[in-house]
Amino acid sequence: MAMASHHVITVQPQISATPRVGHWQTGLLDCCSDFGVCICGAFCFPCLACQVAGDMGECCLCGTSVAIRNLYRTRYNIPGSILGDCAAALCCPMCALCQLKRDINRRREQGAFW
Repeated sequence: MAMASHHVITVQPQISATPRVGHWQTGLLDCCSDFGVCICGAFCFPCLACQVAGDMGECCLCGTSVAIRNLYRTRYNIPGSILGDCAAALCCPMCALCQLKRDINRRREQGAFW
């Protein structure tokens, strides 16, 4: 009678239900990392807001809203809170909008924007 070999499994493969935590591609005050976006935000804020809203598939009037920033953070699993989104949008709306547009542009370059 042949002896069956016994395999001992020491590590089980695991699938995590928790999505990977993302991060902002640039900081809130990193305007120098993309002068084009910075100039557009400074001199044509409504145009940049419409670009961001269009990128997100939303109405042009929503581009500067806290909801857009919160939707984006949620979509890419970026840590933060609605209170932080509100503070960024109210205290420095141009910086918050430019950060969002820079992030969209970088994710597009990486093929990770949807």
